[in-house]
Amino acid sequence: MKFLFDFFPILLFFIAYKAYDIYVATAVAIVASFIQVGWLWLQHRRVEKMHVITLLLIVVLGGATLALQDPTFIMWKPSLVNWAFALVFVGSHFIGKKTIVQRMMEKNVALPGHIWPRLNIAWSVFFVFIGFLNLYVAYNFDEATWVNFKLFGMIGLTFVFIIAQAFFIGRYMKEPESANPPESVNSPESVKSPVKSKEQP
Repeated sequence: MKFLFDFFPILLFFIAYKAYDIYVATAVAIVASFIQVGWLWLQHRRVEKMHVITLLLIVVLGGATLALQDPTFIMWKPSLVNWAFALVFVGSHFIGKKTIVQRMMEKNVALPGHIWPRLNIAWSVFFVFIGFLNLYVAYNFDEATWVNFKLFGMIGLTFVFIIAQAFFIGRYMKEPESANPPESVNSPESVKSPVKSKEQP
């Protein structure tokens, strides 16, 4: 559910674009982003950095698109958002004791310590790749193709990456320790006397 919620503004952007045009879609995405952040604040009394970064960029770049009637600004937004994410993820290697990925996942997944930095780097590389791919589509295809890629392409690639990550994590997941360890073969309870006790008369 959280995965789909993160793409809520993108979905509304797509619907508004198909119904009207890119300028209406941009305005809808800005409003949807405010609603998204507001709902998170009301529910948890905190907002993740990723949502704050996304909101700031959609307001600035979306506002520029509406003010100048130039879709180029909103087309750059996915790239800048992904590169900002990559910068935050890389920065977590040097700031704090844990990487972003470890902070987000360690409550649900137990992994060896050396695996967390690898996952964090993998996500950083993925964000950089998506950023450049977005610009490639924006400058080499028509506007409608870019809008389709923004929804289906980015969500699809993210989903594939998450599945690949799950397979990678599965190789290193720690088995939970048993609460009741097996009895020692040398314990008195586990050793039966070879001599039968005499029956009492």
